[in-house]
Formats: sequence, structure tokens, C-alpha cells
Amino acid sequence: MSERVCAVIVTYNRKELLRECLKAVLSQTRPPDHVLVVDNASTDGTPEMLQEEFPQVEVLRLPENQGGAGGFHEGMKRAYEQGFDWLWLMDDDGLPVPSTLEELLSERELEFKGCLVLAKEDLGSAAFYYPLPTEGHTKDVSAIEAAYPQGAIRGFLNPYNGCLVHRSVVSRIGLPLKKLFIWGDETEYFLRARCADVKMGTLLGARFWHPKDRQKNRKLVLFGRAVFLPFSDDPKRFFLIVRNQTYIYWNYISRFKLFVRLILYVLAFPQSAPMVLRASWAGIRMAWFHRALCTEENTDVVR
Repeated sequence: MSERVCAVIVTYNRKELLRECLKAVLSQTRPPDHVLVVDNASTDGTPEMLQEEFPQVEVLRLPENQGGAGGFHEGMKRAYEQGFDWLWLMDDDGLPVPSTLEELLSERELEFKGCLVLAKEDLGSAAFYYPLPTEGHTKDVSAIEAAYPQGAIRGFLNPYNGCLVHRSVVSRIGLPLKKLFIWGDETEYFLRARCADVKMGTLLGARFWHPKDRQKNRKLVLFGRAVFLPFSDDPKRFFLIVRNQTYIYWNYISRFKLFVRLILYVLAFPQSAPMVLRASWAGIRMAWFHRALCTEENTDVVR
């Protein structure tokens, strides 16, 4: 019996983008065996559109918006409980090319793998875009291919941009953390998998279109070196950015680098210093209860 794939798509009030995403997913040369749309309580007519245009798609409608983290948590949980071997994860604005899933499934030795992300430019032209592990963001196709002639970036991926995840990974490390809500939850899942020595990689032949990250960055120059601090004009989103960064740096990267980063945030956004301090303290409190947090949200995953 061949391995079964469930595409898990998280959406919130973007029915036009979701429609295009579903068309691309359903027209794959190797279609997924099942498609699950997790609707974060959309109010733009998404449920009606899905019922009328995609009756073959399963819809898991959440009672409230739980963010990307909550959406993928619930969607992955449902697909895992239904017994699928592979979970194909993406946001509602993702667009795989027709051969993407077939390419991903061809690389059998990778337990946890993703595909190269393509970014849509404002005028509709396309360019490669991927945050390489050591070289920062790049759109230079030749530079990527030259750096990785084997056709894969081993040990690095973005979990939600068309990534294919084996059910054994969920059994091993659990589900995304709901409490992160949005921004950084995919990074936390990637780092958690890496700490558990999960095999992973980005396949250069598996093409996946995705809009440019809407996250803004503030550039600072420190001792002649550029430092980029993500931020948002939305105070609530900015709070989550700082809080989740604090959580991730505290648990997985470096507490010294975290405090340096928080100081830079205060210097870069002096008007937001009180918010930065509140958000960082919230992230530290979450980090102190890291083990309990992971256990609480994953008690329903069969180990």
C-alpha cells in the first residue's frame, strides 16, 4: 500500500487566495490523498465558497481565530489521528507548481523535508527566495544552485511553506505550540525538530510559490555589521514578534544573544520600549515553563 498524503491548509479571511491554492493542490501530478482546510473562523464567506466550489475538501472550522500556530496544531492533529503518513503543510497563499508533491515524495531518505520557496514580486514576476542557514535571504538562483549542487539544502527548511512532514516526526516532537499564535511558531517547530535530530532538508527541485514575507525589518549597523530586527506597525503583532523571539532565543539559541537583541529593540524603537519590556518578560515566563508548555499542548499525541 502506497503512503498516504494529507494536505493541511490554514486559512483566515483570504478566500480568493485560498481558491487559487486549492486549485494548485488539487491539480498536482501526484495529488494528495486528502485535503484538509483549517478555517480560523473566517468571516469573509470562506465557508460558503468551500462548500460550493470544493465539496471534496474536508473543512475543520475553528470556533475562533487561533493564528497560524493554532491552525497548524489542530490541522496536523486531525491528519495525524486519521492515520496519514505524510502531512503537506501550507498557508492559504501558497501555490505549488504541478509537480511539487511528486518531487517531494521522490526523496525517500528524508523524514522531514520541505521545498524551496518562491516569492511573488509586487508586479507578478517571480524570484527565488529562501532564508539560507548561513547566508541570509537571497533571490539569486545561480548562487543557491552553486552553493548546493546536490540539489538539496540538508538540515534546513521552513515548516509551513509547502513542507512535507512524516507522521513519525509528530510522534517524536509533538505539534506546533498554540500559545505562540503567530510569527515564529514555524521557527520554533523547526528548531525543536533539529534538537531532536530529525532528518530534514529543502529540495531545490520541488518548487513552491509564496508571496514575499509581509514582515518588515528595521536595519541597524552595529560595529560595522548589519543587524535586521523584524517589526510590525500593528502593536499587537509587534508584541507577539518580540515575545516569541524571546521564547525562541531563550530555549534554542542563546540567552546572551537574546538580551543583546532586546537592547537593540529598545534602541531602535525607543517609543515602544515599554511594550518591548512587557513582551520580553512574557516570553521569558513562557520559556521558564517550556517543558510544561510542550507537554500540555501535546498530551493528545500518541507517542
